[in-house]
Amino acid sequence: MSHPTTAPRAGVRWLHGRTALLIAFAFSVMADPVSSVAYAIEAALRALDGNLGLLLPAMSAVVFVVALVVTSYHQLVARFPEGGGSAAATGRAFGEGFSFIPMGALVVDFVLTIAISVAAGSAAIVSYLPALAPWRLPLALGLLVVVAGLMWFGHMGRAVFALLTMLFIAAAVSVLVPVLGTSQVPAEPYTGLLHGAPLTVALAFPVAMALATGIEAPSSAIAQLAQLDDDGRKSFGRWALWLTLGIVGTLTLSMTAAVVWLNVQLPGEDSTLVAELARAASSPAIFAAFQGATALLLLSAASSSFQAGPGLLKALARSEHGASRHGVLPAVLGRTNTHHVPIVGVLVFLVTSAIVVTAAGAEEQKLVLFYAVAVFVSFLMGLIAMATFAWRERRPFWVTINAVAALAVGFTLVANVMRPAALGSLAATFIVAGGLYWAWVRAGRPRGAANAVAESEAGETQVDELVHDELEGNPQG
Repeated sequence: MSHPTTAPRAGVRWLHGRTALLIAFAFSVMADPVSSVAYAIEAALRALDGNLGLLLPAMSAVVFVVALVVTSYHQLVARFPEGGGSAAATGRAFGEGFSFIPMGALVVDFVLTIAISVAAGSAAIVSYLPALAPWRLPLALGLLVVVAGLMWFGHMGRAVFALLTMLFIAAAVSVLVPVLGTSQVPAEPYTGLLHGAPLTVALAFPVAMALATGIEAPSSAIAQLAQLDDDGRKSFGRWALWLTLGIVGTLTLSMTAAVVWLNVQLPGEDSTLVAELARAASSPAIFAAFQGATALLLLSAASSSFQAGPGLLKALARSEHGASRHGVLPAVLGRTNTHHVPIVGVLVFLVTSAIVVTAAGAEEQKLVLFYAVAVFVSFLMGLIAMATFAWRERRPFWVTINAVAALAVGFTLVANVMRPAALGSLAATFIVAGGLYWAWVRAGRPRGAANAVAESEAGETQVDELVHDELEGNPQG
């Protein structure tokens, strides 16, 4: 007896399975940029010296630059469906030695993401419990140790990150909806210099570009999707990029508009701007839920970097693990516990992040001045690489898109490095990149090192495939 409904039902299950996987993947990789909303808007307002009238234009400029980067990374994902992001693109466009520039940028970015996330997480807790304000630094360091300690038991799964991201979005919506029924709170006249408003916005918005951190994640994290073929990973990566832009952009501009509408002023040391928005717009219960969701999402962003950073070091130190045998870094960084976690690498990021948090006094608004710099070096290298590919292939439209995006990112870098704090971040990026390059040269320039970012996300079988392709004589694609 035939069963004509079997194939359609199997097709429905396949479709539902892919949809659930896409949701889990997309919402997990956007945890970092979504969590950045907690401090990026306040960073922009502080750079504007509290001028609420210029806040929405500044955050609109941020979202516009993010959109340019996403448009270019839309192509990058298609060209590198095996993952690898800007490091893979840079290595293929200019040679493997150049891939260590974006790798160095990512290492610094991971450290800063961990540091600013635990600092902002402690700020979210202090905003709800102001009595803990004198204990901000111990609280942040305690959260840092807890997140690092949980790494011993293995990586958090995509579903957990996705759930925490959706929880924060739901909490943010619950804060924003009541604003629609309120009357605008009149703002007091601003007494600062208004005649240079466009220049003020242009110089202030780069500080808030912390919002763009994490945009690189989909182009690297698609290496995790071993159950999909190249076309599937390409599709998932692109969907994740555009969903991230849509959700982060909408959330950012909506919360910015609400801050302006309710005339929420810069907070004191024991609170944050988004906390003051939640306090002004919602009930005590919703305020508590929002602060809790904010803290959890920020800690998940720190956990994500605790996975990615040591994973990258492990990939570069695979002299004793897997088939790649790069041997660029000491073998100890490639050794794992029973849960496949590179514990020494986790300790490296724990100690480094603790130093950064302590130096900043666990104040996230100090850390944000260092933050949106290193990752833009990675963006810039990836965009220049994509423009180079488009030029070689005589695709003038994409040459223009990538060049415009590179100019916007370059301007952001230049505007940022006018600040001493950003110079420190940039210097750290090139010190780490130079150290990795030196170690690579000393190791005999092993081939396949440009794939380290992809390998850090992939399973052992996928790593073997990446290395096999490289050793088969495909170093330049």
